[in-house]
Amino acid sequence: MTGPLTGLKVLDFTALLPGPYATMTLADLGAEVLRITSASRPDPVDFLPPFLPGTELSAGSAYLGRGKRSLMLNIKDPRAVGIIGKLINRYDIIVEQFRPGVMNRLALDYDCLRKIKPDIIYLSLTGYGQTGPYCQRAGHDINYLARSGIMSYSGRKTTGPTLMGIQIADIAAGALFAVIGILAAVVYRQKTGEGQYIDLSMTDGLLAFHALAGCDFLISGQEPAREETALNGGSLYDFYETADGKHISFGGLEPQFFAAFCRAVGRQDLESGGVAPPELPAVKEEIRAIIKRRSRSEWTDIFRTVDACVEPVLSLAEALGDEQTQARQMLLNIEQPGGQSVRQVANPLKFSRSTLTCGKVGTTSSDAREVLSDVGLTLEEIINGEDTGLFR
Repeated sequence: MTGPLTGLKVLDFTALLPGPYATMTLADLGAEVLRITSASRPDPVDFLPPFLPGTELSAGSAYLGRGKRSLMLNIKDPRAVGIIGKLINRYDIIVEQFRPGVMNRLALDYDCLRKIKPDIIYLSLTGYGQTGPYCQRAGHDINYLARSGIMSYSGRKTTGPTLMGIQIADIAAGALFAVIGILAAVVYRQKTGEGQYIDLSMTDGLLAFHALAGCDFLISGQEPAREETALNGGSLYDFYETADGKHISFGGLEPQFFAAFCRAVGRQDLESGGVAPPELPAVKEEIRAIIKRRSRSEWTDIFRTVDACVEPVLSLAEALGDEQTQARQMLLNIEQPGGQSVRQVANPLKFSRSTLTCGKVGTTSSDAREVLSDVGLTLEEIINGEDTGLFR
């Protein structure tokens, strides 16, 4: 059996996290991905420690480059357009992450390349999109979260917005929407024979994440605020510190779960008030005091058989070593150069008929000769390009 996306071929012009995560996901699902790199525009992730033991390969690059081949190509060289033209007859999906206008100046934009291959699918992934007054602004995950309005009602009233440990805009609003967009365009092409251009803004993606607060505001005009909605601290749905300085989570919004929680903590009298009682601040302080009387492991044991939506806040090491993680086979041993292997987080999708085969770790080396001979370049042409700086 093969991956469900076997047959799709992707040219990856991205760096950092959003684009590489998207194309890694496609590669995990069976797509053939060729990463285009340049010595004049190195990916910062390639230099972020830690590095795999005995190598100069960063753990991030080994992960995000998983299952991809790599071609070092000086895309500022006018000859690069000809090389890309040959490649898109084989790799017919392009993902790029430059600021608007960069690919146009290189003659590698959608309008130029669709003249070579009319059914090409071309996705541009940026912070603010290809249009609008902010389209040329630089930014990172924190900026898109700020601009989207999400952080105005995330965090605590006393301390304001809180940084997350993961990059929500990059991965969820960027990478995963990119995968959705590409696959939707593939289905459209299968039906019509036509390719298309996809303009994806990570800020737009975050705006779409206002799934509940957004629709409420557009009807009522009432701005959401920190710790004032059921899911952001304005109820007993929250995190609680335990006696050992760790935490547990309580998410029992439904009456049956809340009732089970109240019984487990010895406060059946609180059931009638519900998860958002009129005297919320006082009740919440009582719950905090109760939870702080026992350690996290004690509460975990108590709620192990109680259906109340209570779970411990695990460290990363604990989460990766958890029995559920092991049962779901969410860690893989991926082959690295030299025959050794490295552990990586697996793709979360489980298919009944398809097999996900995560390839070797990503590397910073170039597969130029192999890739270019596949698209018809002679060894003499490849060596000439190497000698004249085209493949660097």
